Amino acid sequence: MLGTERVKEIYSMLHEIPEPGFQEYKTGSFIATTLTHAGYEVQTEVAGTGVIGTLHGTDAGPVFALRADMDALQHVVDGKECIIHSCGHDAHSAMVLAVAEEVAKRGIRCGTFKVVFQPAEETLFGALRMIETGKLDDIEILLGIHLRPEQEAKRGQATPALYHGASYIIEANIAGATAHGARPHLGVNVIDAAAAVVNAINAIHMNPVESWSVKVTKLHAGGASLNAIPDQASLAFDLRSQDNTVMEQLIEKVQAAVEHGAATVGAKAAVTIKGGVPAAVYDVPLIEMARKSIAKVLGEKGVLDTIITPGGEDFHFFAQKKPGLRAAYIGLGCDLSPGLHHPAMKFDTDALADGVNILLDMVDQIGRLEEIKR
Repeated sequence: MLGTERVKEIYSMLHEIPEPGFQEYKTGSFIATTLTHAGYEVQTEVAGTGVIGTLHGTDAGPVFALRADMDALQHVVDGKECIIHSCGHDAHSAMVLAVAEEVAKRGIRCGTFKVVFQPAEETLFGALRMIETGKLDDIEILLGIHLRPEQEAKRGQATPALYHGASYIIEANIAGATAHGARPHLGVNVIDAAAAVVNAINAIHMNPVESWSVKVTKLHAGGASLNAIPDQASLAFDLRSQDNTVMEQLIEKVQAAVEHGAATVGAKAAVTIKGGVPAAVYDVPLIEMARKSIAKVLGEKGVLDTIITPGGEDFHFFAQKKPGLRAAYIGLGCDLSPGLHHPAMKFDTDALADGVNILLDMVDQIGRLEEIKR
């Protein structure tokens, strides 16, 4: 098994050049240069800043790939805006790049091996933009990995199936009619409309057996004139579900609740789906392969059950947009605290070697074409 030295070296380099989504110029350049030196066919500027490395095997076989995200997050710390790798994307890229170097040294027997470095995961558009280029159309098997907070997985543990939920944001603009505060009957108060919308949202009922939620996360109305009936309001809603069909139903219910709730007081609502990500859909044989690889690297005691998280991940667009794509996604324990997206996030960097060796074993299994038969 590989040690920690090389992957930690790569991680340190990437950690020092955090860049926001679609601006990962230094990150992409470093990755492309490293892949070129390793002997890969390299495509750059994919969907703006994405990078794809390709290595061909000696025999026919599947096109399989590892995917890593590259972008960092924007924070305000001590009153100053800054970019920080607080979600571990530098770690993900470091692990996949270290695997890529080792695979190039060993070679692969069957198929075509690709490494996909995706921009802008945090914007929820990075995967979609890469898919739209058509440069990933030939991929049949796709693997991903993500660091997990210590509440889910400790160092020396990993799950072969990290199930993210579907997550969407909906915004609504409500239009009423302004009037003098002394003559409210001549206007339509959008604050009344917004209150009716909030009540309608809270009255939504879905199958309680399913996992779902909807929350009002923004409400703005009124202005400088405190004796005038306001005529404009804006709201935002956060929607979550572990099932894509349930999410579709929830979106329809939220749209109806907003429109009809506003209408109860004579206001009109314009609803916009700002965007979101689908829930995870995985390939069962690949999950079993991941379980075997985790057990080989960490021992049976290190294999966790499935982890279900309401957090979102745009990795799942790959399977949604290409039916038949076989996907799996590993959650890696690393004693990460105090949590993902926290500007002070930290973790045990020795765990990166665990991820590298797990992914290497999976690449080896797929490359032998012995474990992926349905």
